[in-house]
Amino acid sequence: MSVQEVTVPDIGGAEGAEVIELLVAVGDTVKLDQGLIVLESDKASIEIPSTIAGNVVELLVAVGDQLAEGAPIAKIESDEAPEESKDAGSDDDVSDDARDDADASAEKDTAQKDSTEKDSAEKDAAKKDASEQDDSAQESADKTEEGASKAATSSPAKSAAPEASAAPARATVASRDDSAPVYAGPAVRKLSRELGVQLSRVTGSGPHSRILKEDLQQYVQQALQAPAAGGAAGTGIPAVPDIDFGKFGEVEVTERSKLDKLTAANMHRSWLNVPHVTQFDDADISDLEEFRKSLKAEAERRETRLTPVPFLLKACAVALRDNPKLASSLARDGQDLVYKKYTHIGMAVDTPAGLMVPVIRDVDRKTIWELAAEVAEMAARARDRKLSPADMQGGCFTISSLGNIGGNGFTPIVNTPEVAILGVSNATIKPQWNGSEFVPRTMLPLALSYDHRVVNGGDGGRFLTQLVALLSDIRQLSM
Repeated sequence: MSVQEVTVPDIGGAEGAEVIELLVAVGDTVKLDQGLIVLESDKASIEIPSTIAGNVVELLVAVGDQLAEGAPIAKIESDEAPEESKDAGSDDDVSDDARDDADASAEKDTAQKDSTEKDSAEKDAAKKDASEQDDSAQESADKTEEGASKAATSSPAKSAAPEASAAPARATVASRDDSAPVYAGPAVRKLSRELGVQLSRVTGSGPHSRILKEDLQQYVQQALQAPAAGGAAGTGIPAVPDIDFGKFGEVEVTERSKLDKLTAANMHRSWLNVPHVTQFDDADISDLEEFRKSLKAEAERRETRLTPVPFLLKACAVALRDNPKLASSLARDGQDLVYKKYTHIGMAVDTPAGLMVPVIRDVDRKTIWELAAEVAEMAARARDRKLSPADMQGGCFTISSLGNIGGNGFTPIVNTPEVAILGVSNATIKPQWNGSEFVPRTMLPLALSYDHRVVNGGDGGRFLTQLVALLSDIRQLSM
């Protein structure tokens, strides 16, 4: 019997995934690939399976822990031999004593090397800090003398503006709001002015709480990632004030789920960064619906459900092929446009936990029946929160369908870094003029939102017109 440790495998690059459920307890017997815990990452719940069979002797995580790839989960007692011992016993292997001596020697050498490097780094840092302080002191003296000279030879009204503009670069030690000093060198102060950051808000990690460039960069990174009150910090938009709604009547306060907050942050980022344009049209899907309903018996034989979504996916794949700009993405700060040679389409799914967008891959290469089966499977996994991060990555276009929920139109928000998204509302029967009379036809409202930095009105109009034609005459899908 041996005790082995199970760790978090590759989870698609997700960092800080939260443990939301423990599936086993100490003393339980687990099988190979049996789930141990459930992690929640960016828009996905991931069940982590056991890589060995045996008895759980220790759980190394708890609900609420943040884990990444390689983090230990549990210790399991198993009859299986550890992998590293499987090749033992070869004539060429060194003895255990020799291996231990070699490891000890290597550890000693590494420790000596680390100690030497650490001493050297500390000396260099001390020299650099002393040099920055000297430079800062000299700059402070020069600026002070210059300001004093100007103040003596000019009127107060004329000197006020220059002093105000020079103040951020003049002093090496400034006052925080709480009167505590701020220590920073000229280079750091210059960078703070370029980034528009008040040094009094930054916590320094250097000697005497001196602010380093790394501290400034970390502050900016955290400010960009942190959800602001009302989602307005850093945008110049006034924040929505907090209101005590309890003053007006009974209320219930519940914390938003992680998925809700992530969705809100993603939508807010897209709305602020993408100049949206939305175009509308209606597709006559009367023939499509008649054809789809005629396949009900075949769908039952295949044990699947044929909804309009597979036809929408297929029609979008054809339209994206002929209008590739709508499947592209901006790169390198908008300097490059990436055209994708694949057709992966996201499909928004409404779940009890929130909105999820699994990606259907290679839509252009799959039949309607293959798409129907995959749509049903992905929707079920989304509702059961069994999607992995990889299941929601790589999309080049998204379809958001309200299905039978209702409504005759809405403006979907682009799912960046994609540049376009199709909103599909509830189909209704409307009278249409056929040239001699009004006839009832099933009309499907469509709304195409796109990033106007990439897609112009002509691009969007051609895509939507072709999509309407494809849905109105599905025979064109085979051409």
